[in-house]
Formats: sequence, structure tokens, C-alpha cells
Amino acid sequence: MYYSAGTYESFAHPEKPKNVDQKSAYIIGTGLAGLTAAFYLVRDGQMKGEHIHLFEKLALAGGSCDGRKDITKGFFMRGGREMDNHFEVMWDTFRDVPSIETPNVSVLDEYYWLNKHDPNYSLCRATVNRGEDAHTDGKFELDKESALALSKLFLTPEKDLENRKISDVLPDSFWNTNFWLYWQTMFAFQRWSSALEMKRYLCRYVHHIDGLPDFRALRFTKYNQYESMILPLVKYLESHGVHIEFGMDVKNVLIETEGGKKIAKQILYVKDGKQQTIDLIEDDLVFITNGCCTDTSCYGDQTHAPDLSAVKNGCGESWDMWKAIAAQAEHGEFGNPEAFCSDVDATNWMSATVATANEDIIQHITNICKRDPRTGKVTTGGIVTVRDSTDNWYLSWTINRQPQFKSQDKNTVLVWLYSLNTNIEGNYVKKAMRDCTGEEVCREWLYHIGIPTENIDALAHDACNTTTCFMPYINAFFQPRKESDRPKVVPDGAVNFAFIGQFAETPRDTIFTTEYSMRTGMESVYTLLDIDRGVPEVWGSKYDVRELLRACYYAIDKKPLSQVSLSFTEKRMLKILLKKTKGTDIEILLKQSGLIE
Repeated sequence: MYYSAGTYESFAHPEKPKNVDQKSAYIIGTGLAGLTAAFYLVRDGQMKGEHIHLFEKLALAGGSCDGRKDITKGFFMRGGREMDNHFEVMWDTFRDVPSIETPNVSVLDEYYWLNKHDPNYSLCRATVNRGEDAHTDGKFELDKESALALSKLFLTPEKDLENRKISDVLPDSFWNTNFWLYWQTMFAFQRWSSALEMKRYLCRYVHHIDGLPDFRALRFTKYNQYESMILPLVKYLESHGVHIEFGMDVKNVLIETEGGKKIAKQILYVKDGKQQTIDLIEDDLVFITNGCCTDTSCYGDQTHAPDLSAVKNGCGESWDMWKAIAAQAEHGEFGNPEAFCSDVDATNWMSATVATANEDIIQHITNICKRDPRTGKVTTGGIVTVRDSTDNWYLSWTINRQPQFKSQDKNTVLVWLYSLNTNIEGNYVKKAMRDCTGEEVCREWLYHIGIPTENIDALAHDACNTTTCFMPYINAFFQPRKESDRPKVVPDGAVNFAFIGQFAETPRDTIFTTEYSMRTGMESVYTLLDIDRGVPEVWGSKYDVRELLRACYYAIDKKPLSQVSLSFTEKRMLKILLKKTKGTDIEILLKQSGLIE
């Protein structure tokens, strides 16, 4: 497998891999990584669909990209996904997946047209005083110490950031900046999250720094991700003869080392309460989704708090399977699941979905986001963070284009909200979010959008239906780690197996994204089948001097260097630099970025 850039490779079709007709594939997990692996086996690997077996423990494909309606409890959305125009593998996939709504159109075309006609941006990024615009005005408000620390983090080698927290590398003043407010709530980082992962995010999205305050960098699907992404991909696979077998609880994959080769020999699973096995040969390819950020999700509804009795450190089917596989490694080459799943107090947060058609509530929403959510267009444009709750639940909420489900009533608006702090009482509801019913969670949100306190309880009870989800491992991949804690997509010496998903290691890309999961699916197939076509490299904005200069301009709140507070020595050095670069391309680039006038 190799990486490529440009249209020469992306437009090419690879030759059929050698001996692919003699091979079969077993894919454990039907999240985006597993479905993408199946897609590339079909499209570029040209494997027969009946040779591809997808195993799923649950009754629904899609992994963490879910969205469903429980006829007795209401709509559930555990989370949402933010996408950008440089998710290269994602768009390589969906350009060939047909839309299930529009004939003769791909999912990519449909998505592209939607976001061209209705571009995303936020008109209110944060609120204060129960619904007033916080007027962050797109400013990062980075002090000099914080700006220099971020620059140093950007340039620090990943090896030097292993097992380090963000708080180890950034100053105390950083936590009070708008940059941290935007960053933490958009990506769900915490102060104790991995400095290595934050560096990757800085490098990966440096071209979007100007869109961080108002989300203009983001793209969203028409409906929830299950209906807009998972269903079309599943239907594509089914049309090629690929079969998904549900109720398959895989417990282990037995791997033997023979000389320098590592060979998957057997899959152990439970089906209908019976322990069973599948014997494997070298021509049988196994794709393993190791770990899952939504494992052991705990659900609540309007009148019940989520039952947390099953939440324990390191417990869950995906973690148990990964531990069993990792225990077979001689030198830790199958990763270290304990680095991610052993501290649920550090890795959890909680979300909720509020359904309402109440005019008073919708008017309060409209007053904040300056858009009517029932128009079918962009509403909040991303999350609205409640600044008053930063010491409490740390609540943010968002409304995507409505309807968010095809089955949704046209007068109903779905609001998704989440809190980073689940163990601290709210501003209005004096309970930890994890202990709240859906109705109580709704009360806290209604309070923060400015509903008069005398009306809150009645509206939460009669005018809204709220479901909740506590996710103990949702931030597991942000835990401080070493590079070796995540196994390589295809470990050294592996002959017929690969790791895929959020806990497999591929260089430069960022976890907690659709692109990361899909990239591991593509890389695994291309490696094991030796497909002679380049995997598109991670977008290289961190190597583009134009993007770096533009990022500097926005980081200092769109001021030219002449207006920045500099020491005498710094001013002198700047003067020498400008004199040396006068009349050169560097001067042109500095002017184009806004750094000099």
C-alpha cells in the first residue's frame, strides 16, 4: 500500500488483484470502517460479494453512526458527525455509492449539491445569560503565551508527546480563551486529553482555523448519518451480494506466529447463545474492529434516567474481544486496550435528543440562532455552547436541517444536546446529568435558552419528549497514549488480518471522524489484497505555507503584524525580515494572508 495525491491516481481503476477469486473476507463490526472495507473489497478488490461476510452483534448496521426511532420512547441520536471537503477517502467511496433518494445520482453528488445550495455557518456560537448571544465575534483571544505554546505544540514531534496531556503543554491562561471554548466543545477535548491527538488536529485542520468560530468549514448530511450514509452504503453492498449476519458476538480471533508470519487461524463467536468457530486459512482475510467508542451505551427516556449499573472500567464486548486478541501478541503489536478503556470517569459524556413542536420553544430557538428551524435549511450551523454552564454540565446543543429523520413529523423539531461534565449538578436542575430523566435534562436546556422559569417544568413535561444516552467510552480515543497503544492497521508480519476503526493506527489522520474509520477500511483492503492504486494521503495543509500564514493571521484575531504587541527585539527582527523579503514571493504571501499591509 502507498499514498498518493492528485487526480491521476484518484481517477484510475486498479487491475484485479491476483488470486482474489480464491479469497474470502470476514469483517467483524458494521460501523463505517467495516462497511468501507467491504466496499473496497467489492469495488477495487473486485471480490465476489458472496465471499464477503459482515458480522454484527446488534440488529442494526452502522456502529456509532446510528439514528433511530423507538416507537415507545422517541428518537435517539447518540451523536453526530461533522465533515469537511478534504475527507478524501470518504468522498472516494461515496462518489460510487448511489443515492437512495435521487435516481442516477451518487451520495457525493447529493451531498455536494445540498451544501452548495445551503452552505453551513453559525450565527450564534455561544450564549450567556440564558440565551443572549455571547458575542465571541469570531475572535480567539489568545494571549501571547498561549499562541506561542500552540505553535510549539504544532511543531513538536509526536514521539515527544506520548502519554502527555494537553494541560502538560499549554499554559493556564489558555483555558480562558475563546480558542479553547471553540476547540473543546467542537471536538469534545478535555484538559486531560492527549496532547498528541491535539497536535494531530492542529496539523490536520490548520486550513480550517478561520472556520472554527462559525463552523463555515463544516458540511452536514441531509438527514441523520444512519439514513444519509449507512443505509446507502448497506444497499450498495447488498446489491453486490454482500451479506450482513446479525446477532454475531465475536469473542476472539486466534492468531498464530509461524516464523516471521502472523496468521489468523480461527474466529470464535456466540450466535443464538451457542459458542461456535470458523476455521481460517491464509486466503481468508479478517478485518477486526477493535474497540468501540459507544460500547456499553446506557439509554434513558422521558421518565427514566439511564441505567448505569453495567458501566465498569474496561467492560464491553468490543473491549473484551480486543483484550483477548492483544493477549496473544508477543511484543504488544496488537495494541493496548487498557490505555483507552480503564478510566470511564475521564472518557464519558452524555447526549440527549429533544423532540418538540411547541411554538414558544421554537421562537426562543429562532431568537438565538436567528433562523426558523422548520425551513429545512441550516439552523444552528453547529453547536451552540452555553457559556454559563462551563462550571456545571458544560452544555452545548444543535439543530441540523429538519426533518432529521424521514419519518419525522413536519412540525416537529429535533434538538441534539450534549454535556462534557456528567457528574456535576446543573445550573437549574440541581442534579448530575447522568442521574437525570429526559424530562429533567430538557428542563436544564429550556432554562438556558431563556424560557421563563415558571413555564419550564410544564413545557418539559407536556411539550417535549427527551431521550438520553450515557456513553462511558465516547472519549476513549483521546486518552493520553503511546503510538504502540493502537495497533497498526496491518501489523508487521500479518498475512491475512487487519485492524480497522477508531482504535487502529494510521499516520497523520484524526480520530473521532468518519474519515478516520473509512481510511482504515481502505488501507486494510489495499494492503491485504496488494491493490495497485494509491490511497489518497491525508490532506497536506500543514505543509502549505499559504495555509500556515493564513492560520497565523486568524490566530491573532485578523490583525496585521504591525498591530501586534511585540518586544523591541521582536520588532527589530520583523523589520529585518520584511526588508529582506521585499519584492519577493514571500512578501506577496504575507500580504495575501493579511499579516502585512
